[in-house]
Amino acid sequence: MLRRYADTITPWAEAAGWSMVSEVAARDERQWFRVSREMGRALRAEISSAPTGMAMRTALAEQVSLIRSLPIEAAQRVHDLTLKGITEGTRASEIAAEIMRSGKVSANRANLIARTEVSRTASALTQARAEHIGSPGYFWRTAGDTDVRPSHKAMAGQFVAWNAPPTLDGMTAHAGSFPNCRCYPEPVLPEI
Repeated sequence: MLRRYADTITPWAEAAGWSMVSEVAARDERQWFRVSREMGRALRAEISSAPTGMAMRTALAEQVSLIRSLPIEAAQRVHDLTLKGITEGTRASEIAAEIMRSGKVSANRANLIARTEVSRTASALTQARAEHIGSPGYFWRTAGDTDVRPSHKAMAGQFVAWNAPPTLDGMTAHAGSFPNCRCYPEPVLPEI
């Protein structure tokens, strides 16, 4: 869109040295960072004190034992990093670097753990929020590409009750909580 807009203002923009466009871009970036910080503060408050945060923390604490390739202390550190990361917008790649510092883990394994834990945390937060308002369950959604596992593709569009996670490929979990899963739950909202 900027290119189309820029094409219409080229004669005077070139004379102005694009300073207006640069100024608007810098202002947009500052605004984005301000809003991002506010969202992070609100999410930290929800996770630390709201009922939804407590439910999410409880569910995730139970899952620390699922990280079998790390000692329990390192798995707990991954859990803590992921919770911190979700409130600060930390990318999975940054968490993976921290995981590699947590123990003797290959880069591929660290990336898998980071992606899985970030997705699992987001799914747990979605579940906690949805159950808090009375949602009975969700529709399973996939990334919709050729990398989706056959078992997850078969779940696409299926209703899943929060209290009855499916068992796929020998594991029981909700959308987004399986290792390296890019699926997500689309909550069914109760009638108001």
